[in-house]
Amino acid sequence: MQQFRISEAAALLGVSSDTLRRWADAGRVEVTRDGSGRQAIDGAALARLAEETGATADRPVPRPVVSESARNRFLGLVTKVKRDGVMAHVEIQAGPHRIVSLMSREAADELGLEPGVLAVAAVKSTNVVVEVPAEP
Repeated sequence: MQQFRISEAAALLGVSSDTLRRWADAGRVEVTRDGSGRQAIDGAALARLAEETGATADRPVPRPVVSESARNRFLGLVTKVKRDGVMAHVEIQAGPHRIVSLMSREAADELGLEPGVLAVAAVKSTNVVVEVPAEP
C-alpha cells in the first residue's frame, strides 16, 4: 500500500503539517514509519481522513470567473472503487471536492486504483479521466 510522508499528506488535505501531526496525536489518523524511519500515513487511512475532512470543509464563496481552462486537473486520493463485470465506479477526494468517474473495469485494474492511491482527475466537459502520477 502506498504511504505518504506527513508533509505530502498535509498538502493533499490542504492543512499544515502541524495540524496533521495534532490530528495524529489526537488519534484521528494512525501514523507509521516509512522505510527511512520518517513518519508516514498509510494511503487507505489518508483516503478515509480526506473523505471525512472534505465532507466537513468550509466551502469557499463562489467568485466571478475571470478566465477559464478547457481542462482542470484535481490531485487527490482514491477513496472508493466499486467494480462489476465491465465497469468501475471510482471516487476521488481532492481537497473539498469529491469527484466520481465511471470507467471500464479494465482501466481501473490497469491503473491499480484502490483506496489510498494518489490520482489525478482530469476533467474536460462531462468526462473525467483518471491518471496516476509517477512516483517521486
